[in-house]
Amino acid sequence: MTDPIMTDPTGRIIVLEPRASSEREYVREESAPRPDPIGCDFNLPLNDVFHPLGFTVEIATNSKRVLEAAEESWKSFDPVFNAPPVELRIAVLDGDARECPPAPTCRGQRNLVMFVASPHDFAVCDLTSGFASCWLSASTVENSAYLRYHFLDAMALLLIEASYLTPIHAACVAFDGQGLLLCGESGAGKSSLSFACVRRGWTFVSDDASFLVRGGKHNVAVGNPSHLHLRESATELFADLRSNRLTPRINGEMAIELATANMPQVSTAAQSPIAFLVFLDRQASGPASLHPFSKERASAALEEVICYGEQHLRNAQKLTLRHLLRAGALELRYSDLDSAVSCLEALVRTSAAY
Repeated sequence: MTDPIMTDPTGRIIVLEPRASSEREYVREESAPRPDPIGCDFNLPLNDVFHPLGFTVEIATNSKRVLEAAEESWKSFDPVFNAPPVELRIAVLDGDARECPPAPTCRGQRNLVMFVASPHDFAVCDLTSGFASCWLSASTVENSAYLRYHFLDAMALLLIEASYLTPIHAACVAFDGQGLLLCGESGAGKSSLSFACVRRGWTFVSDDASFLVRGGKHNVAVGNPSHLHLRESATELFADLRSNRLTPRINGEMAIELATANMPQVSTAAQSPIAFLVFLDRQASGPASLHPFSKERASAALEEVICYGEQHLRNAQKLTLRHLLRAGALELRYSDLDSAVSCLEALVRTSAAY
């Protein structure tokens, strides 16, 4: 007769041996590996710390490729904000997948947001705890651009936003220490006007995606000034860019990517106080001019990108936008870049005079 076998809540095997009627029952414990059918204790021995947008991100993984990709994305950032870190746990498995999957689908409910590219490539982000769990195939990790854009950047920025930031679909540049957010729909000219400002000595913060820091007394925007992306059509505006190679972005668009580290004449900053909110209206002709822009239209446009997380998070992000709009918003109508930059410079100088 074999011994009855049980397991306790910790996974240890307990053998109950028979006893004589006059003997007391006793238990003999035998150690055994804890069952881990879903990978809760999967070993992630490689660890590193990075600081995208100045916030701390801790990564645990079993792949050097993951850490190399994170270094490529965030090596230019220094720690700025003294805030609790967000955590990414990224497990990479060898499997049947041999090709990089398509772009992941994003879905969310309450405090959970998921990215699903394939049965082998997916992530779950908990916005409340600042934690993300990600499982990837070895073939996916080999594509650094895909890994960075669709998983590393997406997870880290999502968690940082949820805890500390409000996203803004805008470029950010600064003149004489005064930051301007240049807003508008895709194709409005945000990146081109930013580049024109930079060529005139302005400070570059971000060309498309900026973020407002929540909870401060002042409106401060942060961004990624390491690269500036321009559409292929920008060569018609800047003749000296025609020799630059067009690069397919991970979203499929052809673009000119300029690394600001290779442009010593360009001044950059990872953050800037915001003095003006400017919506762009590019026209066929006419001089550049500034006009009042209604707070209602500005609020509706800015809130379009606030679309995830529980209601208290969305309310906190909208409150930041209301603080930004206290000073009002302007509309810049322009047809050529030089006059547009001059118009914005006059705005900053006039404001400084008062």
